[in-house]
Amino acid sequence: MGADALPEPAAGPGLAWLPLTIALLILVVMTVLPGIATDAAGHADHTAAMLLFWSMSAGFVRGVGFVPLHWLPRWLLSATACVAALTLAVIRLDSIGHSFLPI
Repeated sequence: MGADALPEPAAGPGLAWLPLTIALLILVVMTVLPGIATDAAGHADHTAAMLLFWSMSAGFVRGVGFVPLHWLPRWLLSATACVAALTLAVIRLDSIGHSFLPI
């Protein structure tokens, strides 16, 4: 290795398939069926939409292998946050009349 050679880049965390799959599924579902994030009267439910899109954003960020350095965005855009936001979104949607839970 010569003096002019560039150092090898450090290995990153790599792809995270679960959050990336969740993000892609939310992307497709919200594109095809945007009415999922509405209440029974057809009005937009901003809480459900925020939770869904937070889950999608966290899924894309972590799914492609990016891990922020600062602790707050690292937590908000983690795989755990992706799954937690999706869980909260499903609970919220169930509470406004969109039943996805088999209970």
